[in-house]
Amino acid sequence: MFEGLPLLSLLVWLPVIGGVVVLLTGAQNAERARWFSLGIAAVVFLLSLALWQGFETGVAGMQWVERNVWIAAFDIHYHLGVDGISMPLVVLTAFSTLLVVIAAWEVVKYKPAQYLAAFLIMEGIMIGVFSALDAILFYVFFEAMLIPMFLIIGIWGGPNRIYATLKFFLYTFLGSVMMLIALIYLRIQAGSFGITDFYGLGLPLNAQVMIFLALLAAFAVKVPMFPVHTWLPDAHVEAPTGGSVILAAITLKIGGYGFLRFSLPITPDASLALDWLLIGLSLIAVVYIGLVAMVQEDLKKLIAYSSIAHMGFVTLGFFLVFRIIAAGGDQSGALLALEGGMVQMISHGFISAAMFLSVGVLYDRMHTRMIADFGGVATRMPIFAGLFVLFAMANAGLPGTSGFVGEFMVILASFQAGFWYAAVAALTLILGAAYSLWMIKRVVYGEVKNTQVAELEDINRRELLLLGSLAVIIIFFGVYPAPLIAVMEPSLAALLQIMVPTL
Repeated sequence: MFEGLPLLSLLVWLPVIGGVVVLLTGAQNAERARWFSLGIAAVVFLLSLALWQGFETGVAGMQWVERNVWIAAFDIHYHLGVDGISMPLVVLTAFSTLLVVIAAWEVVKYKPAQYLAAFLIMEGIMIGVFSALDAILFYVFFEAMLIPMFLIIGIWGGPNRIYATLKFFLYTFLGSVMMLIALIYLRIQAGSFGITDFYGLGLPLNAQVMIFLALLAAFAVKVPMFPVHTWLPDAHVEAPTGGSVILAAITLKIGGYGFLRFSLPITPDASLALDWLLIGLSLIAVVYIGLVAMVQEDLKKLIAYSSIAHMGFVTLGFFLVFRIIAAGGDQSGALLALEGGMVQMISHGFISAAMFLSVGVLYDRMHTRMIADFGGVATRMPIFAGLFVLFAMANAGLPGTSGFVGEFMVILASFQAGFWYAAVAALTLILGAAYSLWMIKRVVYGEVKNTQVAELEDINRRELLLLGSLAVIIIFFGVYPAPLIAVMEPSLAALLQIMVPTL
């Protein structure tokens, strides 16, 4: 049905153009701006489902490819395409943006048109990041993404929003400057800005190490990895609910995607030489940041720190591949580690969105995020409480939820690298259960001691639609992750051959 259509261009530019229209015309009529934004977000999500439906599983190469000359003098192309690594992230982006538009419907009173426009524009830019196959096009999208998020936090954020926005911008921008230098060097070596043309260059180890570190500066901040993670809790606390959802569900995934698309295939020798560094930082994130999450008094900060710990699992899975091979493991074990990291990325996108939307529901009613201000919420909001407990358990990696699948795959693969890798990684299940259960006990259960809690009303139909849809997805992929794995497996297997060509 969609064959021959520039589907990726539609996914990139339809929300951007729609956001500009809302920005220019929506200020006079907020209700019209809401409906128009909802229509654009819904169409983009349906187009992303068409992308998934038309995607040929079992094929490792790029699909839905578009290529046109952009800047001929520098051989820069408007080059788009998706494979099994990027396509699920495109769908996740479209779905998350639709949720954000619905979540803002009755909540955002201050400049709602501008708020919605920022998210629509950011949606198109993020889809551009995941589908760009030209390095400069990727870099443009990667940098442009900063602008709407900067505005979202800076305008609709909390009391310390200026500090949070500046910290977020500086961390991300400084890292990406290093990436640009690396991309220009790769262009000189490859004679092209095509990302896949960078693969297999056979660069000497010292050059690979320098490129790897330059890329690490950009992608480690995005994940964010320890010790460049400190911008994320501040950004989450100050961001509005929609900003937190997109930050956790999508922005963090761009760091993991960057490792898969750039670092591992372009600098495999440097990745092997420095795998100890990435594995060490990942395990620190899993354990230390998990402990930090346990002592948080702000709901958003607790979830933000848990996100850092869970994303540590993603990078752990990616870089354990080399240790698995060195320990005598086979391709299936190495592939399991990559798949586990990728499944964890997608799963965390849904779970973190659900967690931050749940906090938004409570904040809209009580205007506080402090855990001590709650208690006994289940007595007044039983439907919400049931969903919130489900999301918290998924965040802790409960079997039967999507949160368990990716973590279990990484832990299972890490046994092939060595017992202690698996033992330390498995601590996240204990720590995740500890801070999740402690949060649930203090927020959902117990006696109602706060008069504001006593006056709470359960979620309405709009909120039930948001949280209920996420609950269905989290359980579905927890019980039956095969469709997701089938899409990504061929592309990850091809990536593995580039990383470790002797397999």
